[in-house]
Amino acid sequence: MICVGIDVAKDKHDCFILSSEGEILADVFTIPNNAEGFDTLLHTIRRCARPEDKIKVGLEATGHYSYNILGFLLNKGLPTFVINPLHTNLYRKSLSLRKTKTDRVDARTIAAMLMSDVDLKSYTDTAYHNEELKSLTRYRFDKVRERAKLKQSVSRLVTILFPELEKLVPTLHMASVYALLSEFPGAKQVAGAHLTHLKTVLSDASKGRYGRDMATTLRDTARCSIGSVMPAKSLELRHTIRLIRELDAEIEDIETAIQSIMYEIQSPITTIPGIGVRMGAMILAEIGDFSRFDSPDKILAYAGMSPSTYQSGQLSRSGAYSHMEKRGSRYLRYALYNATKYVCLWDPTFAAYLSKKRAEGKHYNVALSHAAKKLVRLIYAMEKSQQSYRSAA
Repeated sequence: MICVGIDVAKDKHDCFILSSEGEILADVFTIPNNAEGFDTLLHTIRRCARPEDKIKVGLEATGHYSYNILGFLLNKGLPTFVINPLHTNLYRKSLSLRKTKTDRVDARTIAAMLMSDVDLKSYTDTAYHNEELKSLTRYRFDKVRERAKLKQSVSRLVTILFPELEKLVPTLHMASVYALLSEFPGAKQVAGAHLTHLKTVLSDASKGRYGRDMATTLRDTARCSIGSVMPAKSLELRHTIRLIRELDAEIEDIETAIQSIMYEIQSPITTIPGIGVRMGAMILAEIGDFSRFDSPDKILAYAGMSPSTYQSGQLSRSGAYSHMEKRGSRYLRYALYNATKYVCLWDPTFAAYLSKKRAEGKHYNVALSHAAKKLVRLIYAMEKSQQSYRSAA
């Protein structure tokens, strides 16, 4: 067996090849981060390996810098192991008391880890392509958050320009209101609008829900409004609504791509009441390959949802307390908590479990965290068995 350690960087990668007998087959050499460099690495590996040799390639998880070389290695059929940099650091420290941290040392450390750690699991094609789903769900998460900030800006601007509007509609953030404010961005503009034109704008945007009566109410209210006349704010309001509409279209495109991948995956997670395609996709993307986790508790730890106990020497045993770690993937933690809220609304078994925890005197958030852990165990079992959800109720 030969082990190849690669320390990944932006412009170049340091590589080291070691045999199972500890012989250095290729001391640290550097390849550029391009097609020629990748071919050089492949040629060197094949030159060092005998036909009967098993090959293991390891590299650190360094975010987007590792995507291209990882894809290249997988496409060439080389078993590749992606290692947490924290584990590499701990392993390096265990070998030496000296605080040495260089790319050359890291390449050697990764090769040595491959040799000694038999429990490492190789990165699969499924895991590599799962990165596509993770990129999409995180991209959507950021876009939705960006849109939420813009919606707050709309609310702020309406409070300045036409504060009475909010009491006349169910919500400011609906197509008919956005159409109105795009055309008439302030109480002064609504007050001076021709009633027929105002009615047409509302009717078209609301698909007939609002007509002449609503147009009359809006214009009469606008004529008595305390809203300020500020052309700069009106311009900002128009631009903000335009940005929201652009984000709506972008988010729709992202969701279409997510649905396409989820259709191919055919995961049973969406059979759980309350978990739709978007939230299910985010959970699957953040967890990745379920075979990486020996138990549901490992997933909870990865999400930063396992309890951490604090106990001071100055406190009695009863003074010790537990709290949520809140380390790990914040995206997974967000997805699990939000999914749990909806599952507890739609599934009788989870609703009863949440009520039971609340009856024990637990705060809602604490009770919800218990339900989230129950949900993780359920998802883990379903993904392992590939069986659809069956409620006990």
